[in-house]
Amino acid sequence: MEIWGWVFIGILFLADFVVKIEPFKLGRSQPTERISGSAGDVLEDNPVGRLKVFVYELPSKYNKKILQKDPRCLNHMFAAEIYMHRFLLSSPVRTLNPEEADWFYTPVYTTCDLTPNGLPLPFKSPRMMRSAIQLISSNWPYWNRTEGADHFFLVPHDFGACFHYQEEKAIERGILPLLQRATLVQTFGQRNHVCLKEGSITIPPYAPPQKMQTHLIPDKTPRSIFVYFRGLFYDVGNDPEGGYYARGARAAVWENFKDNPLFDISTEHPTTYYEDMQRAVFCLCPLGWAPWSPRLVEAVIFGCIPVIIADDIVLPFADAIPWEEIGVFVDEKDVPNLDTILTSIPPEVILRKQRLLANPSMKQAMLFPQPAQPGDAFHQVLNGLARKLPHDKSVYLKPGERVLNWTAGPVGDLKPW
Repeated sequence: MEIWGWVFIGILFLADFVVKIEPFKLGRSQPTERISGSAGDVLEDNPVGRLKVFVYELPSKYNKKILQKDPRCLNHMFAAEIYMHRFLLSSPVRTLNPEEADWFYTPVYTTCDLTPNGLPLPFKSPRMMRSAIQLISSNWPYWNRTEGADHFFLVPHDFGACFHYQEEKAIERGILPLLQRATLVQTFGQRNHVCLKEGSITIPPYAPPQKMQTHLIPDKTPRSIFVYFRGLFYDVGNDPEGGYYARGARAAVWENFKDNPLFDISTEHPTTYYEDMQRAVFCLCPLGWAPWSPRLVEAVIFGCIPVIIADDIVLPFADAIPWEEIGVFVDEKDVPNLDTILTSIPPEVILRKQRLLANPSMKQAMLFPQPAQPGDAFHQVLNGLARKLPHDKSVYLKPGERVLNWTAGPVGDLKPW
C-alpha cells in the first residue's frame, strides 16, 4: 500500500468529523444529506390512497398453523412474508371488497419449514404454493380473470420462486409456472437471471429492528475498524471442493486479506457483531449462495458503508435508494485488489456516503418494524405496487382463455400438498 494510503487512514480514524450515527433515533439532528432528484421523492412517497389490496383468507394450514409449529420463523432473514401479511391485515390500503381491489395478496408462508439449525427447506414450497393457487382459483373468480397478473406473492427464498437454495438447481427448476404472470416480491435479485422475473419488486431481507436497537453504542464512538466482515469464507459441507460457494469471492477475501491489519475478518460471530459494525468504516457484503444477505440491511442501519461484491446484483428498492452513492461496488474478479480500491477512495467521498447513510428515510426503508412506520419497507413495497397501476388491459383474459400450463414443472411439484 502506498504511504498516502496509510496517512489517509490515520486521518480518517482520528478526525472528529467522521460521521457516526444512531440509526433509530430518527428525530435527532445528525450530519445528513437528503437524497437528490427523483429517488428522494420516491423514497418519501405515501402509498395510502393510491391502491387497494384484497387479502385472501386462507385456511390456517397455509400460514398461522405453520408459524405456531415453529415460531423461529419470526426471526429468520426470510420473515418478511409473515410480517407483510400482518401489516396488510391492518393497513389502510386493505379492502374487504374484492371488486374494488387493484391487487390481490395470497398469504402463504413458504419459508417456514426449518431444519434444527434454523435453515429453511424449500422442497415443499412449490406444492404448497400450487395448492394455495388452486384454492383461490376455485373459490374466487379473480385469479381466473388474469391468471395472477393482478396478484402479488412474497417469495423470500434464496432464489425467489425458483424454490431452491443452490443456484444451479434453482436455474434448472426455474420460476414456478403458476407464478409466471404474478408480481413477485422477493429478496433475490440478479440481472439476466431466470429466477428474477421482469416486474418483480426486490426487497431487503428481514433483520430484527428491536434486536438492533438494543445494540446501539454511544453516538460519538470513533470508527476505528477500516474493513469488517464476519461469516463463512468456505462452505465445506455443501461445497467440499471449494470455488462454487460465493463463486470463490469469499475465499479470495480470506486468502488475500486474512493477515492484513486493515481487515477485521473472521468466521467467528461475536456477541459484539452489531457494535463492531458501528465501529467500522466499510462492511463487506459479498455474495454467498445467493447474491444478497442481511449484511446489506445491517450496514445501512449502522452507517457502515456497504462494500457490495456480487456481480449483476439487483438491490432492494433500487428506484428509491441510491446504492451507487451510498455503497462501493467491487467486481468479484477484483477482490484481490480490495485493499487498494478502498484506500483509494477520497475522504470527502467517504464522508458524503456516511451523510447519505445517516438519512433516516434510508434506514426506515430497509426495515420491517412492528408496528409499521411511514416510509418503511412495507410502504416501499406498496409504493412499488402503486407505480404499476393502472393495470394494462392486456392482463385481463378473454372468457375461456388460458395462458398458464397447470401441469408444467417437475413431477414432484405436482403432487398434492
